[in-house]
Amino acid sequence: MQGLHLTADLYQCSCDSALMICADTIAQLCRSQTDASGLTLVEDKWVKFPEWQGQPGGVTGAVLLAESHVCVHTWPEKKTVTLDVYVCNFGGDHSRRAQQLMQALIDRFAPEWTEQRSLDRGTAP
Repeated sequence: MQGLHLTADLYQCSCDSALMICADTIAQLCRSQTDASGLTLVEDKWVKFPEWQGQPGGVTGAVLLAESHVCVHTWPEKKTVTLDVYVCNFGGDHSRRAQQLMQALIDRFAPEWTEQRSLDRGTAP
């Protein structure tokens, strides 16, 4: 097993509010960008959290990929999003596709700044 795990913490996102609070909107974004990147969506699951102390609830979701997964967590009250894109490179190197998908998601959330990390997982075959 060898792969690439990308993470991004997005701060002060200036995207449309639906991308922070609507599970269907976020799901559609992830589905379309997964397809555009050339990765393979297997299934996805999204949870919309209820309002809390007068603030809209965020969304948490995961996209299962044939190559591994994508996870999204939003905190609309803080204009913050965390993203994970992980690909196993079984059967080929999917790193470029993972990087493309991560950048497309970051661009759509339009953060003022990000903290990004990249972790090589496992050992090369």
